[in-house]
Amino acid sequence: MTITTARTTRPAAGSFARDAPAPAQRTNDVWVGLALFLGAIISVILGFFAQLMGSSGLDVKWGLVYAAALSLPFVVRTSYPITVAIVVNVVYVVGMEAGATELYVGQIALFLSMYTVGAWVNDRRRAQLARFAIMAVMAGWLLVATFRAATEPVPEGMPDAVGAMSPMVAYMMIQWLINAVFFGAAYVMGDRAYEAALGRKALAARTRELEEQQEIASAQAVMLDRVRIARELHDVVAHHVSSMGVQAGAARAVLDQNPDGAKRALTVVEESSRQVIGELRHLLDTLRGGDDDHEDPPSTVTLAALDQLVRASEAAGTPTSLRIIGDPRDVPSLAQVNLYRIAQEALTNARRHAGPNVTADVRLRYSDDDVELEVTNTGRAVLGSRAGLGTLGMRERATSMGAFLEAGPRESGGYLVRVRVPLA
Repeated sequence: MTITTARTTRPAAGSFARDAPAPAQRTNDVWVGLALFLGAIISVILGFFAQLMGSSGLDVKWGLVYAAALSLPFVVRTSYPITVAIVVNVVYVVGMEAGATELYVGQIALFLSMYTVGAWVNDRRRAQLARFAIMAVMAGWLLVATFRAATEPVPEGMPDAVGAMSPMVAYMMIQWLINAVFFGAAYVMGDRAYEAALGRKALAARTRELEEQQEIASAQAVMLDRVRIARELHDVVAHHVSSMGVQAGAARAVLDQNPDGAKRALTVVEESSRQVIGELRHLLDTLRGGDDDHEDPPSTVTLAALDQLVRASEAAGTPTSLRIIGDPRDVPSLAQVNLYRIAQEALTNARRHAGPNVTADVRLRYSDDDVELEVTNTGRAVLGSRAGLGTLGMRERATSMGAFLEAGPRESGGYLVRVRVPLA
């Protein structure tokens, strides 16, 4: 994803549905079905020899058929959860009516089939209706069994009554209670499993989104670093190189007629070259030091250096004045650097583009709530084709301080650059 990509995040059609079972889950289903089948075989054989159903119990071979029909459907339980649940419950009822000697794995199969419907069916209304229908059928079957137990003769070895209730009725009531808890727990746990799966899916989607946003943020950080470096290089180099160019041209023009003037101009060129080298070295040291914050690279310049900047502008051939209005206040270091650079760029533009005989005025106003910098010149207001880069840099610096830059021609002539920085 590139930095220019823009998207509006909307839930996808499948955002609120569980994903289809993965191959690993289908493999797990096969193992579950085989494990239940093995357990059912052992339970059928042991139940037959234990005579759990007495003489009316199913023969072992039919018991094995029952075990297979009860357990093997689970190999596709997550792919066809409702179908598997219906088959398992029907097989269980038929097997119990026929006298199956397996009493334990069947209970596990009933619970697991009900749980699977709740945990894997995305159509929640269909899942709810299917489970209610199964519970209603099982309740009807249990009601028939209860009525049959209450009307048939008491099995041999069981007393007719204990107090006000017969043992058979008490036994059937226990079955009702167990089934209510059994199916209720399967219902609730299935729903919770489905909700947990949706939560994991949402978490995974959010994680992917955060990773994408992190990539975008990293790309944006790189771009912002490039912009800051370009702006700092422009502000450091343009001012001094422009001054050096003016002084070198003046020295060349007066070299024969005024050697002393040419020497003074070359001295200014030398001083400017030293300054620009020093600032470039400072900037490179900052970059190599791995400054990770999102502000401009640290600089040694402050508002106190405006006087030196004005003197350098005058030495470069542009008469410049400096006025400080109000009582100086503490200004954040970032604001001092940016205001200095804005003044530097404004004076550089005046020297490069405002024409001959231009004068400039720098005013720094302090008030209770803000500090304002105003740089004006008396030259022509039409800037050169390369001035746009410097103006863009000034606007970026103003924006980084929460300020607004005003830059444009004055009605009385000349050009105005004004920026007011709130100190709150």
